[in-house]
Amino acid sequence: MKIINKFFSMTVLLLIVIASESFAQLAAVDSVIEGNINTSAFLSKNKRYLLSGFVNVNSPAILTIQAGTVIYGEKVSKGTLIINRGAKLIADGTANEPIVFTSQELPGNRGPGDWGGIIIAGNATINVPGGTATLEGGTGTIYGGGATPNDNDNSGILRYVRIEFPGIAFLPDNEINGLTLGGIGNATIIENVQVSNSGDDSFEWFGGTANAKNLISFRGVDDDFDMDFGFRGNIQFAFAVRDPNIADISGSNGFETDNDGTGTFNTPRTLPVISNFTVVGPMPDTSFTAYNPNFRRGAHIRRSALTSIYNSIVMGFPIGLLLDGSGVGNAALGDTLQIRNSIWAGLRAGNGIITNYGPLNALSWYDTPAFGNRRYVQPAEVGLSDPFNLSNPNLVPSSGSPAATGASFTNPRLVGFFTPTTYVGAFDPSGNRWDLPWANYDPQNTNYVLSVEENQLSSLPTDFTLSQNYPNPFNPSTKIIYSVSQPAKVKLYVTNILGQIVEELVNEYRETGTYEINYNAENLTTGLYIYTLEAGNTKLSRKMTLLK
Repeated sequence: MKIINKFFSMTVLLLIVIASESFAQLAAVDSVIEGNINTSAFLSKNKRYLLSGFVNVNSPAILTIQAGTVIYGEKVSKGTLIINRGAKLIADGTANEPIVFTSQELPGNRGPGDWGGIIIAGNATINVPGGTATLEGGTGTIYGGGATPNDNDNSGILRYVRIEFPGIAFLPDNEINGLTLGGIGNATIIENVQVSNSGDDSFEWFGGTANAKNLISFRGVDDDFDMDFGFRGNIQFAFAVRDPNIADISGSNGFETDNDGTGTFNTPRTLPVISNFTVVGPMPDTSFTAYNPNFRRGAHIRRSALTSIYNSIVMGFPIGLLLDGSGVGNAALGDTLQIRNSIWAGLRAGNGIITNYGPLNALSWYDTPAFGNRRYVQPAEVGLSDPFNLSNPNLVPSSGSPAATGASFTNPRLVGFFTPTTYVGAFDPSGNRWDLPWANYDPQNTNYVLSVEENQLSSLPTDFTLSQNYPNPFNPSTKIIYSVSQPAKVKLYVTNILGQIVEELVNEYRETGTYEINYNAENLTTGLYIYTLEAGNTKLSRKMTLLK
C-alpha cells in the first residue's frame, strides 16, 4: 500500500479527523456513466458527468467529448475511463476550452487518488511474448496487437485535456496511473495533456509507438514519465514540477524506464526518443533537505532500456541520473542509449551522474565532448524564470540562461516528428508558453460548477442524516444508522485516517426511510476510522474508534 508523504505529523492527522466531522457535498452531476459503452456516444460541455466504477468503451464504439466538458471521477467506486482495443476516444479540446477530468470533491477537499484515471489500450507492438498482456491496475484491460500488431493503430485524439487528482494504487506495482497508454499506435494524437496530483505515475507507456507533444506532470506522487515493455514513441516538449513534500514509498523519479519487468532483451527494446523536456525535482538548492526522503532520481534508466534523451534539462533531484545494470551500461557504451545536448543540474558530490555497472564511468561518458552535455552544481545556474513555484511555475529561460542555446537536431533519430530548436528544455527563451492558457496550476481551488448546478445546489435537501455509531468505542461490532430524505443512490463506506477505503457497506439505490447497519470490524486493527454517507449530492462523515 502506498503512503503519500511520510512526513505527515500528528497535527495533520488531527486535522483530517476534525474535517471528517464536518458536513460536505460532492459536485452535482447531470449524468452518471457506468458499465460498458458499446455504441458511439457524445458528451456535451453543457452537462457534468460522473464516471462510476470501471467504464469500458468497447470496439467499435467511439466516445466523443466536446471541448470544455468536465467529467468527474467517483471516489468510492474508483471511477476510471477505459478505452479498449479497437475503440476510440475523441477528446479534442482547445486552448480556451480544455476538457477536464477531475475529482468530484469540492474545492479544498481534493487529493491524489480521488478517482482512477484514463486508460487507453491499442493494437501496436509490445515486447511481451505472445504480443498481448494485461495492464496493471486491476481493470483486466488487455493491450497489444498479438501476432499481428499494427504500429499505425489509431486510438483517437487526446488534445487540450487536463487529468486532475487521479491515480490509485491497489497494490505495489499494480496501480492505475493518471494516463495509462498500453500498446497505442502512432496514428493516435496526444498533445497538450496535463496530469496533476496523480496518486501514482502521471504518465505511463506500456509498449506501443504513440508520439506526443506538450505534456505536463504537475505535483505527482510517483514517477512523472514511466516507459516500458517496448515503448518506442517520440515525445517533444514536456515538463514536470514536483511538490517537495509528496513522494511515493516506492521511490519517485522524473523518468523511470525499463525494457520489461525483469530486464530481459525482449524485442522491441524500450527506446523512447525524448527531446525538449524540463524535469524539476524537489531541491531548489543542493543544501535543501526539507523534502520527502522517498524522492530518488531525475532519470532512472534500468532493466535493459535504451531510453535516449536530447536537448533536455533535469535538475533538483537527490540523484541526477542512474544508469542501472549491465544491459543499460553496455547500451551506453555501444551508443544505442544516448544522452545528447542536455543539462543536468543540482548535482551533489557523488550523486550526479552514476552507474552500478563497473565497465562504465557514467560521469566521463556523460561529459564526452562530442555529446554536447552540460552540468551545473546548482539549479539556479540553469537560469529558468521560476521553476520551483508550485502555484505558478515558469520554466522559460531567463536572459543569459545557458538553456537558451546548445540544442542540436542533427542526430538521425530527431528527424520527421521533431521541431528543431536552438534552446534546450521545454520553453523558448522568447517567452512563448505553450502551456497557457489551458493548463491549471491551482486545481485544488478551481470551481467547476455550472450556473444551472449552482441553482440545484441551493435547493438540495439537507435532511439526509448519519447518526453517531453505537457503541463507540466498539469491539468488534457497532451499529450505524442513516436516513434518506428522498430516493437516491446511497454509498456508505469506512476509511482509515489516511483516507483509504477499508470497507464498503452500501452501494445501491435506497427508497426514502431510515436504515440500520450492523458493522463487524473483526478484520481491522485497533485505531480511528471514518465512516461516510454519500446520498444524492450530500456527503456526511463521522469518526469511530475500534479498541481490541
